[in-house]
Parts: sequence; C-alpha cells; structure tokens
Amino acid sequence: MKIPNILTLLRILLIPVFVFFYYLPQAWAPMTAAVIFGIAALTDWFDGYLARKLDQSSPFGAFLDPVADKLMVAVALVVLVETYSQLWITIPAAVIIGREIVISALREWMAELGERASVSVSSLGKIKTTLQMVAILLLVAFTPYTSLSWAGVAALYGASLLTFWSMVLYLKAAWPLLGEDL
Repeated sequence: MKIPNILTLLRILLIPVFVFFYYLPQAWAPMTAAVIFGIAALTDWFDGYLARKLDQSSPFGAFLDPVADKLMVAVALVVLVETYSQLWITIPAAVIIGREIVISALREWMAELGERASVSVSSLGKIKTTLQMVAILLLVAFTPYTSLSWAGVAALYGASLLTFWSMVLYLKAAWPLLGEDL
C-alpha cells in the first residue's frame, strides 16, 4: 500500500472519529473535533504532495482521494447545519454539497465520453477547498454566534460563492456536449 493511499484511507477513518468528538457533551469536544478535522484536511494536501513527490500516484488513489474529500466536507457540513439550524448556514452548505454531486456526475459522464480532461480540477478548486476547510474549522471549533464563528460563516459564504462559480465554469466547459440534444 502506498503512503498517499494510506493517508487518504486515514482521512476516511477520521470521519466517524470527528463526528464522535463533535457530539461529545464536553467543553473540550468542539476543539478536539476541529483538530481531528484539521488533521484530516492536512492529509488531503499531504497525500497529493507525496503522490507527486514520491511518484506514487495510482488509479486507486485518483479514485479515493476526491471521495474522501467530499465525504469529509459533506459530513462536517451536515453536522454544522444540525447545530446551527439556521437558513443562513443551510443554504451555503446545500450549495457546496449540491455542487459536489453535480460535478461528480458531470465528471463521470464526461469520462464515459472520453472528455474527462474538459472537467479536470482547476486552481480555483484548490482555493475553494482551502476556504471550505478554514470555514468548517472555525465553525466547528468555536461556539456559535461568537466572533470567530462569524468569521467561519463569512468563509463559508466565500467558499460557497467559489463553489458555485467553479460549477458554472465546469458546466460551461462541458456545455458543447451537454447542449447537443436540447
């Protein structure tokens, strides 16, 4: 088993650990959950770096890495929506999760057509992901409605705007094939 793949699997295994600590009725639990989420987020960066540096890219890793990312973010957003129970958290969370579903389906469909390169990951996606991770970390770590949690809300809105914009760009790139049968 290659090191990047081990890190990706670790990220998936940390998801239930994150949820467990998130819901513990202890004062230290939110910060512990945030640290676990932060470690998982770092493995996202580190596994890609190691795959390139050690020339350990693999089809398994190429499949599992985006799955792990989407699972981690979706689960964190779902627990945050439950915690905040407010429309202004639910909407950006729904945009982010919805975009991931749309783009995953689009990539799969484009791959079937042999056009996967048309919808490959862009640098905008890396910025979006970083902003999502920062937003989630702040929202998990700090008590709702405090100044640092509001910073997390602002970051979440920034991430959702970039998420929506990147979806528009992906759909625009795929439109020549999508619009053929209209």
